[in-house]
Formats: sequence, C-alpha cells, structure tokens
Amino acid sequence: MDFGIGFISNNIMLPILDFFYGIVPSYGFAIIALTLVVRFAVFPLSAGQIRNMRKMKIVQPLMKERQEEIQKRYKNDPAKQQEEMGKLMQEFGNPLAGCLPLLLQMPILFALFATLRGSPFSNINYTVDLQVFPQEQIERIQPQAFVTKPQNIYIEDGVHYKVAALLPAGNKLVVGEKTKVDFQTVEGKPFQNLISENAEYNLQPHWEVTKGSERVKINDDGTIEALEPGDATIQGTIPGIAADKGFLFIKALGQVGVTDSEGKINFDILAMVLLFGVSIYVNQQLTGGQQNKGSNADQQQAVNQLMPIIFSGMFLFFPLPAGVLMYILVANLFQTGQTWFLMREPLPENLQKIVEQQEKAEQSRETLPFERKRSKKKEKTSG
Repeated sequence: MDFGIGFISNNIMLPILDFFYGIVPSYGFAIIALTLVVRFAVFPLSAGQIRNMRKMKIVQPLMKERQEEIQKRYKNDPAKQQEEMGKLMQEFGNPLAGCLPLLLQMPILFALFATLRGSPFSNINYTVDLQVFPQEQIERIQPQAFVTKPQNIYIEDGVHYKVAALLPAGNKLVVGEKTKVDFQTVEGKPFQNLISENAEYNLQPHWEVTKGSERVKINDDGTIEALEPGDATIQGTIPGIAADKGFLFIKALGQVGVTDSEGKINFDILAMVLLFGVSIYVNQQLTGGQQNKGSNADQQQAVNQLMPIIFSGMFLFFPLPAGVLMYILVANLFQTGQTWFLMREPLPENLQKIVEQQEKAEQSRETLPFERKRSKKKEKTSG
C-alpha cells in the first residue's frame, strides 16, 4: 500500500477539496480553501523555521566571533575545541535546526502540488510503450497483460475513481496484429461504463502516437494496429472536468503557459507570474533586513534582486496549469503574511539584549568618522 505522496493526495487532499466544493460549487474557491487549510496545518512547522532563521541572523555575528576565539584558543587541542563548539551550539542553537521543519512539511506540500496537477484541473495522460515484432517471431511472444499506473479521474463533481490503462494481451505485438487499449478502475469496472452513466461531461479519451507513427496506427476507439517492426509509444488523454472552467480573472484552470498555441498572451497567467515575483521580493525585504550588512552586502543585494526574476522566469520555461499557479501564488502570499507577522513578534530577553548591543556598535561605527571630519574642519577654520 502506498503511504507516500499518492496516499496523502487521495486520502487527505481530495476529500478536503470535495468538501469545499460541496460548500461553494467552484473549483477555484476549492483550490484556495485547500491551500489555506494546508498552510494553516503546517503553520507551526513553518513558523518554527522563520523564528529560527530570525534568531540565527541575530546571533550569527556573535557566534562567529566566539567560534574564531575557540579555534584560536584550542588550536592544539581538537577534542577541547569540539567540546567548546558543542557548548556554543547549546547556547545559541544549531543553524541547521531550521531545516527540520521544512523537511517535515515537504511531503504535505508536494502532495498538494500533485493533487492540483491532476484531475479534475488538468487532462490526464497515460503512456503505453509498444514493441512490434516481425510475423516470423510470433512464437517468441508470450501474452502478458500490460497495465499502467492508476491515476485519479473525476467523472463528475465530487466523484472520482482510480483508473488505469490496460492492454489484456500485453504491449508486444506482431506486424498486422490489432489490439485495443481499455481503461478500467482498480476494482475492475470498465471506464466506458462510468462514462455512459454520466451525461454532463465528455470524458472520451483522445489518442495520439507520440513515437513511431510509421510503426503503429491507433483509432479513436483505442484500437491499435501494428504496421512495422520497432518501438512505438502511444498516449491516451482523459479530459479533466474542470480544466476549461474559469475563476475570477482566470479564463481556465487547466490553461498552461503565458502564451497560447497561436502566440497570444494569456494575461491572467502573466499576472499571476508577476504577482508571484512581487511576493517573493516582499518576502525577501521582510526577512533580509539584517542580511544587507557586512562585506558581502552588495553580493547579497544582487542575489535578492535576481531571485524574484529567476523564480518567476521558471514559469515561462516550465509552464504549469493556471490552477497550480494560483495555488503557488496563494501559498506564497500566505507565507509573506506569516513572515510579516512573525518578524514583529517580541524577541526573547537574551536576543533583545544582543540586538541592542549590535545597534549601539553600529551607531558607534557611524558616528566616529563623522566626528573626526568635524574636528578637522574646525582645525582648518581656526587656522
């Protein structure tokens, strides 16, 4: 039994999605509601990550100074040096501790991502690899059923099944042989029976030869005819029932790419990509206030300016369905709001003292050169 991403998606994400669709019959609303439920569920983990990051930024200069001091003092005693470093970690905390909350929440976020990339928001593709042999090798072929991995398919609102593509005689054919690809649920119910029971949506699979079109031919009903020896691949696509449905300013939740097949700009997707970049920039400004100090300030500032452009640009080269983009945007806006809230939490007393000491040291470094300039100017005037 699968207890990984697929299990979380099918047993947690989809029931929540169906629940919210039952409240408001809008898949766009269901995406937003599901995203917020998941973000609130992982809030303690992500909050711990942000708090640890804030703490590390404050103690890092002092921690680095203490580390250098320990290394110099015990440079000839590695055991004592390691012991003192351990005490230092106990006092200030481990910088890697913030990675654990991130790792713990990743399976949940990946499952949410996988859920929104599938039915009902996107068309579902099934890939079948074929081998075609010459007629004289027919005795070497032993029929063995070929089954693809089952995928979740919505046949109507709130109703979905795990469906697989099946070749009963296997995916090894001889020239001139005909066979048919069938779809059925994991319980063995033919997918065509499910389609005939539902008149609202057209869920007839579409077929395409993606490799070796000269070797095989496939009809609209899924019948394959072997033409020439060699390898070939066919793809069957079952439509997602919400792929063409819009929400707010989004034309279709299954729409992919900033431009369509005719080269026209999809301004709804472009707007989400740009808003995503802006949210990354704002989030960096909230968390990077203490980063832009020191010798590498210019490098850090350049990285901060490039990151929103790089992450937004990814969606131009690796396009995602509009529904998935909406999830990413909503999740990032939630993260930005969460960061704003947590960065304004009162600091523990020990950290507040360190901040005050750092501010005093910073003020001293800024005022002393100014005072020296004033004294020189006075000397010239008196002279």
